[in-house]
Amino acid sequence: MSITGLGYVGLPLAIEFGSKFNVIAFDKNLERISQLKNKIDKTEQINKKSFHTSKKIKFTNDIQDLKKANIHIICVPTPVTKKNKPDFKLIKSATNSISKIIKRKDIIIFESTFYPGMTEEICIPILEKKSKLKLNKDFFCGYSPERINPSDQEHTLTDIVKVVSATDKNSLKKIKNIYEKIIKAGVYTAPSIKSAEAAKVIENIQRDINIAFMNELSKIFKLMNLDTKEVLQIAGTKWNFLNFSPGLVGGHCIGVDPYYLTYKSSQLGYDAKFILSGREINNSVIKNIQFDIKKIFISKGIYKRKKNVLILGASFKENCPDFRNSKAVELGKKYLKQGNKVDFYDPLIDREDFFREENIKLIKKPKNSYYDLILLTVPHKIFSKIGVKKLKTFGKRNHIFYDVKSIFNKEDSDGRL
Repeated sequence: MSITGLGYVGLPLAIEFGSKFNVIAFDKNLERISQLKNKIDKTEQINKKSFHTSKKIKFTNDIQDLKKANIHIICVPTPVTKKNKPDFKLIKSATNSISKIIKRKDIIIFESTFYPGMTEEICIPILEKKSKLKLNKDFFCGYSPERINPSDQEHTLTDIVKVVSATDKNSLKKIKNIYEKIIKAGVYTAPSIKSAEAAKVIENIQRDINIAFMNELSKIFKLMNLDTKEVLQIAGTKWNFLNFSPGLVGGHCIGVDPYYLTYKSSQLGYDAKFILSGREINNSVIKNIQFDIKKIFISKGIYKRKKNVLILGASFKENCPDFRNSKAVELGKKYLKQGNKVDFYDPLIDREDFFREENIKLIKKPKNSYYDLILLTVPHKIFSKIGVKKLKTFGKRNHIFYDVKSIFNKEDSDGRL
């Protein structure tokens, strides 16, 4: 089999399948391929031991190598544009590349997050047109949405139920059998590709909306001089109260996927106001944090226009080196644009990668007694281990320590969501 796209989704899949089948693992990024050949995974999803147990993998950036495979799995990102519209460039490019090497009886499986109907509306027409082959006659298609949760060591690829779907019953049976070789939690067969696409996209929308609810509560409770975390802890004593908390919502899934469903919804003439309202609330959190911090500075009698700011954590979520669409970075850039001196510190992120993508240098170590504002944006375990007392030594005598996700006690910070 072949796997196209060796990021957070494709690489774990390639490693697992590589212990059972011959796998041709393809990525256009030559540097990434070189690292993987040397058993180095900068996403920190896979350790060297796992590379050694998967002996049937060939890493390549030559698309022609994929001709040997008869099962092709595509795992590329589906981002949005600056205007929050689906960006189909990567999936179209990957599908176009695969269409040039597929042959009769091949099965193509998509794992990316799609809007309901996207496989049949966008991907299959490309495959048919470029390959000159006919669906369900010459080649076959499946959809099995990824459910990877980066940095989560408890819910790994093999421990999460896998949803599979296909364009015909025979292919569905084959696809199910393939995934059953590696998935311990079981494989669920969806009645159609479209229903599987819909199920995947709402998994992330549900989380986005629940966090939006928490962020709105945070804003309301601040007006009432209530601490949100304390209120949530009280409410959490009821068995069926859902465990969510306010925070920055970034990354390449939760903050992106809702726009795929609302895009399709608008095409059908329906304005998905509730979903878009959740997005609007979560996108406003940066503004709310800055407003909150401004009030704290005023209450402390600090009126400096230009401040030294320390951003602790630059990834999109805790204990993860992925900084794509990181709201922590966006928040730091807001302070930069206002003329402040901003240092970003995140020991989990590759400093060269960060500079290449963001044009910002991650500092190796924060300065002592230097910062007017310390923003703990991402609750990495390493920051908890360092402890709030040590983190505060980076600040000036009269600094502000803002704990976005409330990982320390209330009295240890000047503010939190």
